[in-house]
Amino acid sequence: MNTSAPFRFGMRVHYAECDQQGVVFNPRYGEYVDNANTEFMRHVRAAAGASRDQFQFQVVRLLVEWKVPARFDDVLDIYVSTVSLGTTSFTLRYEIVRRGERAPLAIAESINVNVDPVTWKKAALSDIIRKALLEAANGMAVDQSGAPVTDIGG
Repeated sequence: MNTSAPFRFGMRVHYAECDQQGVVFNPRYGEYVDNANTEFMRHVRAAAGASRDQFQFQVVRLLVEWKVPARFDDVLDIYVSTVSLGTTSFTLRYEIVRRGERAPLAIAESINVNVDPVTWKKAALSDIIRKALLEAANGMAVDQSGAPVTDIGG
C-alpha cells in the first residue's frame, strides 16, 4: 500500500539484550519493534498536527519471524512501512537488518487499532492520520535519540 520509502530507525544491540553467546534474546525483538514504532509515530503525529493524547492506538497483534540472529554490538536498521489501512486499524511492517546488509534478520508485523483517547473504544482513522501514516516519515532515518541519521549507506 505504501509506495513511499520506508522510515528507518537505527540502533545498536547492547550486551544486556543478549545471551552468553552474544545472541539477542527473542523477546527483545518486540522491544526493538516498539522503539521503532515510537519514533515512527512521533513523525506521524507531527505531520497530522496531533499530540500523543489526540492520536492513540493499541497494538492488537504482533508477529515476528526470525531469520538470522542479531548479535551483541550489531548496528541494526529497522525499516517501518504502512502496509494496510482499515476503517479503524492499520498494519505496519518492520524489517530488521544489520546495517550495510540487505537480508532481514527478522520481519515483524503489527496490527494496531485506533482508539478514542477518552473512551478507549475503537474509532475511525481520520483522513489526516491516514495520510500521515502513508507519507509522514517518507525515507526519514533516525537513531535511538530521535536524531536524524545521515549515514544511509552504512
